[in-house]
Amino acid sequence: MKQPDTKPAIAAQDVAVRSKPSVYPNPFGARVAGRLKRQLGDFFGLQNFGVNLTELSPGAQSALLHRHSRQDEMIYILEGTPTLRMEDGEQLLQPGMCAGFPAGGTAHHLINRTKTIVRYLEIGDRTPGDEGSYPEDDLQAVLEAGKWVFKQKDGSHYD
Repeated sequence: MKQPDTKPAIAAQDVAVRSKPSVYPNPFGARVAGRLKRQLGDFFGLQNFGVNLTELSPGAQSALLHRHSRQDEMIYILEGTPTLRMEDGEQLLQPGMCAGFPAGGTAHHLINRTKTIVRYLEIGDRTPGDEGSYPEDDLQAVLEAGKWVFKQKDGSHYD
C-alpha cells in the first residue's frame, strides 16, 4: 500500500488563496466578496476534514446564514473582532475565542463590522450526503462527490 505524500510544515499564509472566491451561485456569491480562504486541509491532502485560514475584509461576511445537516463546524478567531450572527442573536468575538456548530444546529455566519481585517480558522468534517440550508435565502445545497450543488428550495437549478 502506497503511503500518501507528506508535506513539510509551512507558514499558513504561504498557502495560496483559493482561486474561486465563492462556490455560491449568482446572485449569492457577491455577498461574500472580501472573503479570502487558504485551504490548509486541501494543501496537505486531508480527506476526512477541512481546515481553512479565512480572512474577512472590513464589511465582509463569512458565508450566508446557514446550517449543515451532517457536518460539524468550528471556528477559532486569530485576529480581529467579528460578529457571530446566529438565528437567535449576535455575539462579538475576540482573538482566542472559538465557537462550534453541531450538525443540524442553529444557522450561523460571521460578519466583519470593523475597519480591520479578521482572520480565523474554520474546521469542518467532510461527511458525505451533507446538506446546507439557508433560512433567509431561496437556496439549498447538497454535497455530491465532494462538491457543493446549489438549487432553489423548490429543487430548480440556478443558471
